[in-house]
Amino acid sequence: MPDSSQIISAADAKFPLFAGIDVGGTNIKVGLVDDLGRTVAYRSLPTEADRGPEDASERMADGLAQIIQQAGVEKNDVVQVGLATPGPLDLETGMLLTPGNLPDWWNFPIRDCVSKHCQLPVRYANDANAAAFGEHWSGAASGLHSMVLLTLGTGIGGGIVVGDTLIEGAYGCGSECGHILIDLNPNARRDSLDKAGSLEAYCGAYSVVNRASEAIEAGRKSSLTPMCAGRGITPLDVSNAAEAGDELAREVVMDTARYLALGIVTLIHTIDPSSVVLGGAMNFGGAGHPLGEEFLRCIRDEVRPRLLLSLQKVLKIEFAQLGSDAGYIGAAGLARLQFMQADNK
Repeated sequence: MPDSSQIISAADAKFPLFAGIDVGGTNIKVGLVDDLGRTVAYRSLPTEADRGPEDASERMADGLAQIIQQAGVEKNDVVQVGLATPGPLDLETGMLLTPGNLPDWWNFPIRDCVSKHCQLPVRYANDANAAAFGEHWSGAASGLHSMVLLTLGTGIGGGIVVGDTLIEGAYGCGSECGHILIDLNPNARRDSLDKAGSLEAYCGAYSVVNRASEAIEAGRKSSLTPMCAGRGITPLDVSNAAEAGDELAREVVMDTARYLALGIVTLIHTIDPSSVVLGGAMNFGGAGHPLGEEFLRCIRDEVRPRLLLSLQKVLKIEFAQLGSDAGYIGAAGLARLQFMQADNK
């Protein structure tokens, strides 16, 4: 949620306004964003996924109506909605297909349903792609020609923006960077889709936990051992232990950086982006935090010597700036882009 210093008044906003909706398994973020990518009003509501997508779509529209009133603007000041959901999805038909964290929402025409309840046109996007566009529009990659976003969490999400074009692919599966292969060994780790050797299989939150747990079970000494034998460990436990000087935990964190570097090298040589941006919750403290900065430095040090010489000199890998707001801001930005394109026809 943006803090009060990041929210501008309607009097300071550049019109028209755009709504951004970012649907997660736990919460739905609804934001009102101006023509420069600044938040004018914001609301978070529980997803309550078991109530179904039709009910959620109605509550998204109610949330939008509330923040329009909260901002003190008119409904016709908001010209389009951007909607971001987990994938997989069908962009052409606006269908939410089979998201793992929303099993009761499978094969639902969510774009048109949200449009019906909000009474506005809707630009639909994958949530990681929307977050990438948010960072490109008004975050860590603002003003740059192109960027790749990797979101570090339970899985590894991705988004690629070149110019003003979001790389979504022919079938809505573009920029699925977490499924890049980094290990071709037959006994490679497997990811959440049971695919072997992917970037996610080595860098997702469950991999961080599994690698630490396996080392402890093999006899490595660690302050994490009592947790491993009891409730089980979390990525935050690993991060805290590494920060406190636990050798195994620090090794797991830095190994994660090295695995990420392999995927990043492939992306850089494929896209040649102006910047690679790291977002998501599993950033080991992130920018300004000692462990987060060491994690980032390790990634850079592993990437640089593997790049073409000309790319080594311009390497730019940074943490994201918008945090959990990137999704709704990016969704609003995509709505803005579609509105401008339609207006210019």
